[in-house]
Amino acid sequence: MTTEAADTAVLLTRAREALERYLEVRVDDDGALTFSHADVPCVVQATRLAEGLTVLSLTCVVAWDLPDDATLAASVAERAGQGLFGTLGVVHTERGLDLTLRYAFPAQGMEPAPLGTLLMLVVSTASQVRTDLLGDSGGAPGDGAAG
Repeated sequence: MTTEAADTAVLLTRAREALERYLEVRVDDDGALTFSHADVPCVVQATRLAEGLTVLSLTCVVAWDLPDDATLAASVAERAGQGLFGTLGVVHTERGLDLTLRYAFPAQGMEPAPLGTLLMLVVSTASQVRTDLLGDSGGAPGDGAAG
């Protein structure tokens, strides 16, 4: 029987190796992996839910401090219904809306190449959603505050 710490460490090492084929990855003090893709900051964490079932959780911050208006909310809802790799979430804050894309999946036993492909599908989706929602401006109010 392996420990949760050992299971998650192995999985995060595989995820780091997979992502480093495409991106510069940092390992945080808690073991989480952080990186950016096309101005979208992302974090990967691992959790063992049960013996033999360890999942990776990828969260990408697509945009933040966006205006809290009905047009943007409708655009996000329409995009969310298009069958993304991941789930779009909207968080209302004092400064407006924050938009995230989250994806969690059982990854124990996956080799780095297919794992990298799956992670990059989600990360690329987050970057594309950012481009689609923000247009060519590439920025949102307060974009320098996150990441």
